[in-house]
Amino acid sequence: MTMFRRMKSSAKALRCIAHVLLTALAAPAIAATPAKPALPSAQAIPLPLNPIVGEGQRLCSTKTASGLGTLNLKPASAAKPAKADFVLVNYIGYLAASGVTFDQGMQAAFPVDGVIPGFSEGLQLMAKGSTWRFCVPSALGYGAQESGPIPANSDLVFQVELLEFKTAAEIEAMRAAQGAQTVAPPSQP
Repeated sequence: MTMFRRMKSSAKALRCIAHVLLTALAAPAIAATPAKPALPSAQAIPLPLNPIVGEGQRLCSTKTASGLGTLNLKPASAAKPAKADFVLVNYIGYLAASGVTFDQGMQAAFPVDGVIPGFSEGLQLMAKGSTWRFCVPSALGYGAQESGPIPANSDLVFQVELLEFKTAAEIEAMRAAQGAQTVAPPSQP
C-alpha cells in the first residue's frame, strides 16, 4: 500500500509540475531564465509501442479503378517502378478504423509484386523520391484472412516514401558483381 501511495503522490507531483510549466510557457516571458532539467517520469511506456495515427491521416483524396485510395504527400517527377522491380522504401502501416500502427520499416527492400495487391498497385504509381498515402480496402489487403496484428476484413493505410528501385536485371547484375569480388583471388604485389 505504501508503494501505491508513493506512485500516486509522484504522479500528482508530476501533474502539478506539468501544469506550472504549461502556465509559464503560455504567459509572456519577462526575462530569459535558464531552463531547468526535466524530471524523470515514473510512468512506464505501455508495450508494444504502437502509436495511434490521427483520423485525418487515415484518409485519402482519390481512388483508382480498383478501389485503392491515394494521396500524394510529396510529389516527385522521376521514374516509377514496374511490377517486376524491387523497391527500397520507408513505410508505416496502420489500421484505417482505429489508427493503430501494425508495422513500419526504414530502408525496407522487397519486390513490388511480393506484397499485398493494394500496396503493390500503389508502389507502381510512385515516382522515386515521392511520399504517398495508400488507403487499402480489405479486398486489396488480406481480405477475410487475419494476419498477425491485422484483424480479418481490415481496411489498411500505409504512408510510403520511395527511396530507390531497381529492375530484376539490375539486381542480378549487382549480385554477380558482388559475387565476382568475393571470389576474385588477392592481387599480387
